[in-house]
Amino acid sequence: MHSVRLLTAIVALAFAAAACRSQPASPAVTDDTFAVVNGRQITRVDVEKTFQRAQPSAQVLSDPETLAAKLNVLDELIVEDLLLAKARDLKLEVADKEVDEAYERFKGKLTQEAIEEEFKRRKLTTPDVREGLRRELLSRRVLEREVVDKVQVSDAEVTAFFDANRAQFNLTEDAYRLAQIVVTPVRDQQSANTAGDDATTPQEAQIKVAGLMRRLQEGAPFATLARDHSEDPQTAPRGGDLGLVPVSALKRIAPPLREAIEKSAPGAVSAVNVNGLHTIVLVVGMEKAGQRDPSMPQVRENIVSNLRGHKEQLLRAAYLTALRSDAVVVNYFARRIVESESKAAPPATAASK
Repeated sequence: MHSVRLLTAIVALAFAAAACRSQPASPAVTDDTFAVVNGRQITRVDVEKTFQRAQPSAQVLSDPETLAAKLNVLDELIVEDLLLAKARDLKLEVADKEVDEAYERFKGKLTQEAIEEEFKRRKLTTPDVREGLRRELLSRRVLEREVVDKVQVSDAEVTAFFDANRAQFNLTEDAYRLAQIVVTPVRDQQSANTAGDDATTPQEAQIKVAGLMRRLQEGAPFATLARDHSEDPQTAPRGGDLGLVPVSALKRIAPPLREAIEKSAPGAVSAVNVNGLHTIVLVVGMEKAGQRDPSMPQVRENIVSNLRGHKEQLLRAAYLTALRSDAVVVNYFARRIVESESKAAPPATAASK
């Protein structure tokens, strides 16, 4: 079996690359028009190809689930179109070298023969995939410029957070400082990470974890991978930070995970599978019992990371909402679903009113 998770991500990127291409200012709207974004069309083919090639082959959806999934695909294509337009305004670009590196990461350990076979089956080409990766990298660059780089945490905010949570910094016992990346084997109801990366089967989860461990070994920052790929909505925005976990609290977690933590030296990373739920855990260090304050580098770093994570999450949501609200977007696909359901519904009777 080939890398399902890898190919799902590649396919989604590749066919997103074909979507949202510039159209005339007033494009002719046909049955194949699924949306118009500031005069640029997204068509039925764009959505169908992205949906069909991105869906895991073993997954069977009901008709309502299929329509909902396609609506989500269309929404993602709309947002990507707006981000790419913003990239043009900001004169942002992605170098070929960056695309090369991203392509190598996506290929992972698959042989060229396996890649070509899968591309042929899914009617893809290497240029399709590379262009999809370029678009994704460019979209992320916009968010880095417009969101991440603008998040600041002041000394006053650090002090205020410490004063409001002073008890949390008085350790009554030794504690581990931990961070995690969580990968689940089932589809999540809502994306928890910035990349929208969600493993939906046990096989995809295993492949995803292997890829993340490889990238960590190559030197990728743990916090960045956690924000982009962790499926835990609580810790992903904070770069996977779990804060300080008392030694006694370890007794309440799964033995394999507890053993991995207790046997790891500071800076070590372990991947643990407990009944299909994968946790990549980073042991940042261990702290002795006692009162701590913001003058301690690790304490300040933890507070700043926590505040930055929350601020970045809020600013990202606000930025994308504003970008969408300032655009002229007509979602014809959504309109047709509403109209179709309205026609199918039986007329209301006096008794039902």
